[in-house]
Amino acid sequence: MNDKHNQLDWMIAQARKGRMTRREFVGRTTALGVSATLAGALFSKAALADEPVKGGTLRLGVSGGGSTDTLDPALSASPSPYNILRTWGECLVDVSETGTVEMRIAEEVSSNADATEWKFKIRQGVEFHGGGTVTADDVVATLKRHTDEKAQSGALGIVQGISEMTADGDMVTLKLASANADLPFLIADYHLIIQPGGGVDNPAAGVGTGPYKVTSNEPGVVTTFEKNANYWDSTRGHADTVEILVINDDTARVAALQAGQVHMIDRVDPKTVATLSGDAGVVIERAAGPGHYVFIMHCDKAPFDNNDLRMALKLAINRQELVDKVLGGLGSRGNDFPINAAYPLFDDTIPQREYDAAAAAAAYAKSGHDGSPILLQVAPGAFPGAVDAANLFASSANAAGIPLQIQVEPDDGYWSNVWNVAPFCASYWGGRPVQDQMYTTAYLSTAEWNDTRFKDAHFDELLLAARGELDGAKRKGIYSEMANIMRDTGGLIAPMFNDWVEGRRAEVGGWVANPQGTMMNGFALSKCWLTA
Repeated sequence: MNDKHNQLDWMIAQARKGRMTRREFVGRTTALGVSATLAGALFSKAALADEPVKGGTLRLGVSGGGSTDTLDPALSASPSPYNILRTWGECLVDVSETGTVEMRIAEEVSSNADATEWKFKIRQGVEFHGGGTVTADDVVATLKRHTDEKAQSGALGIVQGISEMTADGDMVTLKLASANADLPFLIADYHLIIQPGGGVDNPAAGVGTGPYKVTSNEPGVVTTFEKNANYWDSTRGHADTVEILVINDDTARVAALQAGQVHMIDRVDPKTVATLSGDAGVVIERAAGPGHYVFIMHCDKAPFDNNDLRMALKLAINRQELVDKVLGGLGSRGNDFPINAAYPLFDDTIPQREYDAAAAAAAYAKSGHDGSPILLQVAPGAFPGAVDAANLFASSANAAGIPLQIQVEPDDGYWSNVWNVAPFCASYWGGRPVQDQMYTTAYLSTAEWNDTRFKDAHFDELLLAARGELDGAKRKGIYSEMANIMRDTGGLIAPMFNDWVEGRRAEVGGWVANPQGTMMNGFALSKCWLTA
């Protein structure tokens, strides 16, 4: 018994020092007879046991940056602008690592009985970086800006469901066109950063209420911040300054971490995990969540407007091969809809689509395609291992007689010039806390970021019906029908769901894995500190 206690004490000490991941801690402690639930709680307590250390400069090396990046929250679409946005801005609410709604600029949220009207009480004394406190009017102006199609907001599909927005004192009231039990989760969307006056006059000013203020911004290169001395939450913003450096090359990003040039990096290539795990100065963090790596076809552009051709391509990809060779087993197979077991209403009875060369060839023949090359555009930074994944896809498709051809594009400009522009390309989605938000953001017919141009009136009707259905079993059934529609007729090829695999220096404290998104759901710089 004493030996077990000694081992447990040692593991807790290692967790406090940041030298053991959650997965390792839970695995070792459950082997000692500790329940998985208690093990997880012990890890969280250990990780946060030490008081945050104040001061210093915390640096993040991040992928997905380009010269066309902007500080406009509406347009944030890749890892670099996403992490930048999370560092200077805040939403009304967030979603915690346990999947619950966490109050931020709003301090209270309530709804009427049928979830058609929601009230958000605005926290008093929250200051913008440029001066002045947040008001209910700022909140309403922010939400209204994202309803303007000219803003090209990634949150357009979310805010379009709000029929009326009013500000009265410190209360914001949102009336919905139809009931939505998940509205607080939707309002946590990272695009909906509250800006002074809604950001209407200058949406790319980079002025918000977050723990750090932007001091310089060179798109695609580096963004620097200083601590916001008037920040309202003492549990965030521990460093004096933070920097986000764009390092698109996977090898260079890993080298920067090992050399101590940066303290954290995103998107660790699975091929390098074993090597990094042997470095005493580096800790690999891993969290399974809703993120997925995909190939997207525009359903309204030839030849992808032919569902037989789309089905041929879906049948022509070897999903397990991609999970094994591209993810190194750090993930799971996808099934051509954007939902997995990370979502509470996931239907695990939907048959898993498998690689079937004969069926793919038959569907291709049925499509009547003329045999000309089918071009798939991809960039190394589309997702880790994207070029390898595309080449494996081409190989399995060619084996089925489908003339798939890969065109590698440069990372710089990919998210503005190729994604959501080219009819067939590689992409990724970080997932969302609830199914409604994922479908609303990317698959509702009117969504600004409907990057497959999938438009199905019945699917839209089901999405609206699910929002207002408060019976969990019935709601799950609706989502299952939606998944089957998308799986069989949509433009999404979703071969794999990725774990978040990231690296940090051992001297970084405060890290708590968050399955909601990369880099602690974008809050690593805000919540972590340097212990040495």
